[in-house]
Amino acid sequence: MKQTLTLFLLLFNLNLFAQKLEGTITDTNKNPIEGGFILNKRIDKHSHSNKLGYFVLEKVSTGDTLEISCMGFKTQKIVYQPAQKFLKIVLEESIFQLNEVTISPEVNAQSIISKIDLKTYPVNSSQEILRKVPGLFIGQHAGGGKAEQLFLRGFDLDHGTDINISVDGMPVNMVSHAHGQGYADLHFLIPETIEKIDYGKGPYFANKGNLTTAGYVEFQTKERIKESQVSVNAGMFNTFRTMALVNLLGQQEKQSAYIASEYLYSDGPFISPQKFNRVNVMGKYALELPNQHKINFSIAYFSSKWNASGQVPQRAIDEGLITRFGAIDDKEGGNTSRTNVNFQHTKKVGESLLIKNTAYYSHYNFELYSNFTFFLKDSINGDQIKQKESRDILGMQSEIHKYYTLPSGNLSWQSGVGFRYDAVNDIELSHTLNRTTILERLKFGNVKETNAFGFTGIEYHRGNWLINPALRLDYFNFNYLDKLNNNQVQSVAKVIASPKLNIIYNPDHDIQLFFKAGKGFHSNDTRVSSLASNSKQVLPAAYGADLGMIWKPQSRLILNMALWYLHLDQEFVYVGDEAVIEASGKSVRKGLDVGVRYQINNWLFFNADMTNTLARSIDEPEGANYIPLAPDFTLTGGLSVTHPSGFSGGLRVRHLGNRAANEDYSIVAKGYTVTDANVNYKFKKVNFGLMAENLFNVKWNETQFATESRLQNEANAVEEIHFTPGFPFFLKATVGISL
Repeated sequence: MKQTLTLFLLLFNLNLFAQKLEGTITDTNKNPIEGGFILNKRIDKHSHSNKLGYFVLEKVSTGDTLEISCMGFKTQKIVYQPAQKFLKIVLEESIFQLNEVTISPEVNAQSIISKIDLKTYPVNSSQEILRKVPGLFIGQHAGGGKAEQLFLRGFDLDHGTDINISVDGMPVNMVSHAHGQGYADLHFLIPETIEKIDYGKGPYFANKGNLTTAGYVEFQTKERIKESQVSVNAGMFNTFRTMALVNLLGQQEKQSAYIASEYLYSDGPFISPQKFNRVNVMGKYALELPNQHKINFSIAYFSSKWNASGQVPQRAIDEGLITRFGAIDDKEGGNTSRTNVNFQHTKKVGESLLIKNTAYYSHYNFELYSNFTFFLKDSINGDQIKQKESRDILGMQSEIHKYYTLPSGNLSWQSGVGFRYDAVNDIELSHTLNRTTILERLKFGNVKETNAFGFTGIEYHRGNWLINPALRLDYFNFNYLDKLNNNQVQSVAKVIASPKLNIIYNPDHDIQLFFKAGKGFHSNDTRVSSLASNSKQVLPAAYGADLGMIWKPQSRLILNMALWYLHLDQEFVYVGDEAVIEASGKSVRKGLDVGVRYQINNWLFFNADMTNTLARSIDEPEGANYIPLAPDFTLTGGLSVTHPSGFSGGLRVRHLGNRAANEDYSIVAKGYTVTDANVNYKFKKVNFGLMAENLFNVKWNETQFATESRLQNEANAVEEIHFTPGFPFFLKATVGISL
């Protein structure tokens, strides 16, 4: 009886003196750590740090042991004392271990997957950047300098039509672009500067607007670097790359600055050398001011030139006219450049309010020469076309994050406003000869496009549940001056509302169940929108839903799965012989995504991602309702090694299944399976690397189109597969030095 009374009094006192504990978690560079896991070992209750690194842990009593952990950092243990009203926890980096990962109750917990992949599979080239998104495939079909063609969730995204891509809050996509809506050239991003890759699939995120139908990808560059680096890379096909990262201010507490630069040259495996060269220069400065202000300023310049052999018809190879790496018209190619200026300001008010402002400016030039149909329209001069533009982009976004502690749970509120303005001068589509002579201007004018927007939403945490309703409102003004039609001005303005709802259930820190629903949209090209009266022709909506889970059944195993559905009010179809895209009817996509992340031992990791998708046009009859080039089945996976001895490397496999190249599946885009491998060894401050693309030298088609064309010796046109061959076995070596 006495023991029972003593136990009762002890529990009573613990509850009586239990209190709320607040704090922040940062790294050694004072950067907030989002997703830090704080566990009270006595009562097995936990909390997570938010974007500010801020956390609240309820029912903490004197003597409780608190365990603080986060992926990629050393775990800390703290014994709580009453004097500790506010904890400022600093975590040190460590070798990544999967057992450190906890599944936090956040709307986009799948960002955990990108963090794991970036830690275990570092980016080795600019083409690998977008491959970090599970299920996203890329294809190059114009000499290396053109933005890659993208595929995700049953979409042939062209070069970015239905995926929103940004870097440090600055949009990458080019709306109303000379080559295609949403054109997203990411080649200005130097891989070694990437700090974080965040992505989400579907139209469920209120702070992501135009083009966020299949999803979004957001890159964040490093705020500071620990040490300067120089690397040289050389390989087959006259390939050469050099990169430098230079720390300008050392390890100062309040400020940091660095310069990054890259030069790349390659002829590729083609009979006509690509002569592809690219120059990148970027500088970034960060300053921490009094009263919890911080500013980031970056400026970057990118320039690229190349030749291309284009997409070749299969019959020309079968007839022996050319080889796989030959060309019907080797006068394709182009040049492009972009200058970016980006400013970010954050202000913390207390420990629960964050204000973030982003402003950016870009100047962009683009000139591309292509020939998709050869001599179909002009039997004498050929069908070469030029697409050209000069563009200025100005934009800003201001957002506020406010966190509240309520008796019934925690509440966070996020709102934002912003705008983007594109001024495109002399946007052109012309029929040309040998890149020098304009035979006929097909389209020529100026585009002015404005997008103003606002969004708001809350995240309400109660127990194991998180509910996130949100709303986004976008206003567009499209204006086109047609220089081929007496400078006639065409304009239209439209508004679209996009509601979202996310419901998350986390019974513990090893599993999350989620339901997501929302409306998104993509804007159509100004040259089309300015003539339209129906809002669906201007801002066609997308309606989506996801049902899935993220599960950690063992300490070193993470599984994720989602069943999803997406309906589009309007579908885009690529028209190869005109080098434009045009709109058709409604479409539906549905599918299953599955992913696995497994740490076999302390230095060996395995991952795999599978997608199975059905994509169909609704308004077309059965059997003629396939969406051309929409992926049906994809599979990626591999092994990665990070050994304490200094050895690292990986083996990666990607498979894209056969798919319809036209609406009735009478023409097939053949699938492929390609294996890449790399091995690296770091000795003190020197790193040696060897990378092999297409390790088994398979013949594969990187991009494919069903195109009607005519060769110069042919009497009639033929519609069949035109393709760009994927690289054969390609070996590169790297030497890098940390200074």
